[in-house]
Amino acid sequence: MRNLSLVDNLIINFDQGVRTLLGKPQATERSNPAQAHAEATLSAAEQRQVAGLMRVNHAGEIAAQALYQGQALTAHLPQVRAQMQRAALEENDHLLWCETRLHELGSHVSYLGGFWYAGSFLMGALAGAAGDKWSLGFVAETERQVIRHLGAHLAQLPVQDQKSRAILQQMKVDEKHHATLAIRAGGAPLPKAVKQTMKAVSKLMTQTAYYV
Repeated sequence: MRNLSLVDNLIINFDQGVRTLLGKPQATERSNPAQAHAEATLSAAEQRQVAGLMRVNHAGEIAAQALYQGQALTAHLPQVRAQMQRAALEENDHLLWCETRLHELGSHVSYLGGFWYAGSFLMGALAGAAGDKWSLGFVAETERQVIRHLGAHLAQLPVQDQKSRAILQQMKVDEKHHATLAIRAGGAPLPKAVKQTMKAVSKLMTQTAYYV
């Protein structure tokens, strides 16, 4: 196997970014959980609400993809890098599922996808450069916050919209798994100030992506 240089990895990450934002990103072998459910009848207001929620989740998956790619770029241990790359593939599943649902709802993804990606990639790269235990701790805390966020969205979905519900429920299961793996791999608890900063950034993104 060829040892990749920093330039090689930067090119690979640039390609991943383009695929995430403009193309069809590489995903896993899993099927979309929404396929098992029929389309529900939604009022115009309900359809706008669901579209806003799914747009937020899609933006969150763009950010998650960038975080994992940034962390994989600067990870110190090969096994940590491999874990980040597998998690990124599973996040791509979420990305595609949310985008498909948005199209079904006749809506669009966030117009600020490039901004979410660039900022999150930088945060991930910095976390990875700080050391694997902090990078893994960052993953665990990110996933904890995403799980709470998904729970809130599930409570806001119209009862009859089982397609969107199936997607968010599977995402919640996957995020919990990612958090558990990160902790088992040696993730360290983050300082309170870092957690609060992460919450503030997340709040800004969710409030903006709902509409834009």
